Amino acid sequence: MPAIASATDTPLLQMRGISKSFPGVQALRGVDLDLHGGEVLALLGENGAGKSTLIKVLAGAHVPDSGSITIGGVPADIRNPTDARRAGVAVIYQEFNLVPSLTAGENIFLGIELTRGGLIRKGEEHARARALFRRIGVPVDPAAACRDLTVAQQQVVEIAKALATDARIVVMDEPSATLTPQEVEQLFAIIRELKVQGIGVIYISHRLEEIFALADRVLVLRDGGHVATRPVREVRREELIELMVGRRLDQEFPPRRVPIGKPRLVVEHLCRGDKVRDVSFRLHAGEVLGLTGLVGSGRTETVRLLFGADRADAGTLTLDGKPLVLRQPRDAIRAGIALLTEDRKTQGLVLNRPVRENFGLPNLAEFSRLGFINRRREQTAFTRFIQNLKIRVPTPEEPARNLSGGNQQKVVLAKWLQRNCEVVLFDEPTRGIDVGSKYEIYLLINELAAAGKAVLLISSELPEVLGMSDRILVMHEGRITGEITDVKSATQEQILHLAVG
Repeated sequence: MPAIASATDTPLLQMRGISKSFPGVQALRGVDLDLHGGEVLALLGENGAGKSTLIKVLAGAHVPDSGSITIGGVPADIRNPTDARRAGVAVIYQEFNLVPSLTAGENIFLGIELTRGGLIRKGEEHARARALFRRIGVPVDPAAACRDLTVAQQQVVEIAKALATDARIVVMDEPSATLTPQEVEQLFAIIRELKVQGIGVIYISHRLEEIFALADRVLVLRDGGHVATRPVREVRREELIELMVGRRLDQEFPPRRVPIGKPRLVVEHLCRGDKVRDVSFRLHAGEVLGLTGLVGSGRTETVRLLFGADRADAGTLTLDGKPLVLRQPRDAIRAGIALLTEDRKTQGLVLNRPVRENFGLPNLAEFSRLGFINRRREQTAFTRFIQNLKIRVPTPEEPARNLSGGNQQKVVLAKWLQRNCEVVLFDEPTRGIDVGSKYEIYLLINELAAAGKAVLLISSELPEVLGMSDRILVMHEGRITGEITDVKSATQEQILHLAVG
């Protein structure tokens, strides 16, 4: 397909005056958006700014209270996902919409099967799937079950699904969140190929370096309203951050001046299969110890052992000079260890339960008596954190699934802060979170360190590791391959050299 439009032609997509409210919340306030064929438009804003609501309006998941949508110069009445698909809109969400037990080819044509006489033409579907993968530029076996594909390959299947429906507009919501640096480069190559084919791409990401590497223009939302639309080449990183948060952040990573104290958590010769191999380190009072490495290097597996979520094959743990035996997470919690898991939605929260209950789960002993929970005490304690952490929630009874990613993370933080844990393990604490919420989490990390807590920070974002750590450990294939003590002089290249072994 040849390129069909340039940034100076009539927009492929026009959204005008889009407004949407929910009980107690005005999610969108008269938002305008233009997207041209062959363009990547970055959609930015803090969590809760309205990005997801705007995309769900375009996808037919929400019907706007007011406003209009025009696609290809023709008014589009999008009231459900089928209308959106027929109009040429495809949305690739961060949580893929694939059936794991079906093959890649079957997922691509699910709901639009190629049939003859009531029978699915498998051979033709596989041939068309291969052609779609060639068009994208990534070879994927159409006969492979999606459960056996890597995250990057599953993403390619989602893109192929979009192309199979002749989508002219593709929306990508945090597409790089779980990809390795090499897979991110591959994703960028795919998006650039989509641009050549005249497809308009709306790209949502909190990683600003990706925006400057990929996008043509950027549209910023704040508090449900349109703030600015700018060509990327004409805006600076600091200006983007200020547009998103509505205030100036003097530094992306707040400074911390805390004396490093004595060792609190001592890990010696920790092992679990080939995932964690002879890991030893010390975590001190007042210290933020960075732990990084490529995806699959063993970082998450290591902190799961430190939290008792998995059992170690060998090794010893000592907390404040006393031997520590962890058979289950309850043992770690009782010892004063907290874990903010990498996947807050499946491991950190019970999404269909109120945020108040999520806050109270590890604190039931404090809020209950004779087996009965004192909801008033629980709610009073949680209300303090709503105020202090600036958690955006209509009511403490709101289900956790309805909160934005940043606010979900703050709820997880609140439940552990209530326990006053001495060792806090952060596993990708700012993944999928806007810069404003990131800054607030960085401030909290600094406060924990200043209070003498010991903090272990796992992150794939190297600027974050360099900006927040007192010391950095790098892992590769289950082992610690290097330690960086002079963090101020360290570079991302130095870390990557250690990360690849």
